[in-house]
Amino acid sequence: MRQLVIESVDFADLADHAGPGDDTVFVALRSSRAVGWYGPLADPVARAARDLAPVLFGADATDHEDLHDRMAQAAPHSRAGSWAIGALDCAAWDLHAQAEGCPAAELLADEPLQHRIAAYSSWLTRDLAQPATADLIPEISAQGWAFTKWGLRHHRGADGGALADAVHAAATSEPVAVDAVGTWPPAVAAEFAAAADPAALVWLEDPVSTHDPRVYQQLRALPLAVGEHLTLADDVPAVLAGIRPAALTLDMVGCGGLTAARRILTHTTAPVFPHGRSLQPGLHLAAARPDRVLAVEYRQQWEPGRQHLYAQPIEPDRGHLTLPTAPGLGTTPRSASC
Repeated sequence: MRQLVIESVDFADLADHAGPGDDTVFVALRSSRAVGWYGPLADPVARAARDLAPVLFGADATDHEDLHDRMAQAAPHSRAGSWAIGALDCAAWDLHAQAEGCPAAELLADEPLQHRIAAYSSWLTRDLAQPATADLIPEISAQGWAFTKWGLRHHRGADGGALADAVHAAATSEPVAVDAVGTWPPAVAAEFAAAADPAALVWLEDPVSTHDPRVYQQLRALPLAVGEHLTLADDVPAVLAGIRPAALTLDMVGCGGLTAARRILTHTTAPVFPHGRSLQPGLHLAAARPDRVLAVEYRQQWEPGRQHLYAQPIEPDRGHLTLPTAPGLGTTPRSASC
């Protein structure tokens, strides 16, 4: 394909269509032949993307490696900077696919696409330490999801043994994934490791707030998941070598975009389960690389509202999502007044 020159970068705010506290900003990369979108973005990410936008003017949107390197050299080494690069990178993939007239997954794939994508049901506002949560699990599991994931935060007075008991009580018919959301003190992580039955867990995700390999060393008898918080500022190969996760929960925007995610896949053989906050690019990577991406996260509390912002929303069907056949990533907003 001939060059696809980025001529302008615009932003649209869909606050009128969103709920309180929701992310609402979309970014648009415009060429003479197509427009590529990504969003919604949180305000700090949108500000960082605005600052970075001039780097894109005149660049070729089909040369994703060069475009990504341009942005990485200009952006601040921060979480917001990594997210801004990721958002603009995904908008460039959308622009490229829009101009080609194909789903973005076709540009990412060497093999035929997988159009029906397995998903897992994520309920982080429901904590396994609450007895009522365990009652929901059989009903949710029966809906066809690959598995379910629940919160397992540390609360004052709780020890690792009590957290392990909560997992065992929940996993009576099938294992569950749990996300500690970085709330466990190292001592609690050690207690949990000593008490938990690995067979009850799909994985334990983000038990502590850092990627400290000393803490993860105590947990190596358990299946571990990390990746949601990885950014371009991290030494990803070193993090993965220190933790050796059973699952990589990359955020496809937070890590620096689809271009960065493809690079990361070369550094690990761990199966990938894209984080649900960036569902659309995760879905396209899953369709393109079913050998590496086994399921995407569907965040039950938040995703239906986010999908309301898109021109072509996607909905789960018996625990699966269907890859849209329209051109792009499926990230065009339902209303695009810039």
